[in-house]
Amino acid sequence: MKQQTHESKAAVAEAARWADGLEALAERIRGRFLRSEPRERATAYLRGLLSPVQRKNSWQLAEEVGDQKPYGFQHLLGRAEWSADDVRDDLCAYVREHFNDQGAVLVIDETGFLKKGVKSAGVARQYTGAAGRVENRQVGVLLTYAAARGRTFLDRELYLPEAWAGDAARRAEAGVPEEVEFATKPQLARRMIARALAAGVECAWVTGDSVYGNDGKLRLWLEEQRLPYVLGVTAQYRLFTERGREWAKDIFERLPARSWRRLSCGAGSKGERVYDWARARARTVDGRRMRWLVARRSLTDPRAISYYIASAGRATPLSELAQVAGARWAVEESFETAKGEVGLDHYEVRSWAGWYRHITLAMLAHAYLSAMRAVGADAEAQKKAAPGKGGAKEAGPRKR
Repeated sequence: MKQQTHESKAAVAEAARWADGLEALAERIRGRFLRSEPRERATAYLRGLLSPVQRKNSWQLAEEVGDQKPYGFQHLLGRAEWSADDVRDDLCAYVREHFNDQGAVLVIDETGFLKKGVKSAGVARQYTGAAGRVENRQVGVLLTYAAARGRTFLDRELYLPEAWAGDAARRAEAGVPEEVEFATKPQLARRMIARALAAGVECAWVTGDSVYGNDGKLRLWLEEQRLPYVLGVTAQYRLFTERGREWAKDIFERLPARSWRRLSCGAGSKGERVYDWARARARTVDGRRMRWLVARRSLTDPRAISYYIASAGRATPLSELAQVAGARWAVEESFETAKGEVGLDHYEVRSWAGWYRHITLAMLAHAYLSAMRAVGADAEAQKKAAPGKGGAKEAGPRKR
């Protein structure tokens, strides 16, 4: 009976902690809304995104809060006066407060949002690495923060294809601001990383796939910021060696067997992700920093090799480069949880502003979930370590 009472009290305390956390988050962003109606709608929208509703669009969320029509939420995402970028800044501050970690990794990647028709801002037949095929979609470039206590999103940009950027009528219909010009995905990534650094977000590394690693301007800019990176490149990446300019594939094919090391690049859902890794010197960045070309080879299929370009301190071990490369899976996990738990891709808006508003609020909801889970994990770890609580044994009396 006492055990049940204790468990009930613990459950109530846990529920109260989650409720207090959500109220504090809602209070954080309330100042971004000048009028009370959108202010309360934004709070209700956040609660709806965190609810068990299966499909988190305006219709379903309105039904969840007791509204017969979705017009209130549609107004919030469309015509209400508030800045998604201001709320993005609040999100960044929230992540910094809960997860700031000098050893964290900034992960840049894109995800696709499947769409029908041609009206949604930036929609086109586009390729994304996650899907591995060309489909009619919007593409968002997202910046994820992978820290020791957890991982969540920091920033987002909607990719506007060149065909859209030069079509004034189409832009106007979707509400694309006049000042928005065509920018490549690496350029969008650079903007987000710059904003994170300016906001005081601490990190040690940047990682991403070959969309970003093949962009020399992004790599050079990261080195100018003195920010180490491990970025994917294709097998066609070429490096100057004593033999001339060689393909990445050819460089690693002639490496002796002793150059390869079996290393883990982090834990996955099925345990440690272990591969064979090797690296070749690329060039000196300065007196303290080097570039390397890095290869990751599958244990089951030696023909399956991925390549990276890395820049870091000269003494950086290969094992650390492997761990950074493995952090990129953090963004895939975050995409999956955000789409499944907070409806990142459930929106039914077409406008430029509508996309940014929904995505930003969904990212904020995801950050809240990540923060609350991190606090819970900390409490559980402390409980296990507490003397007499099933953790560390109490120390006996000191001998004199």
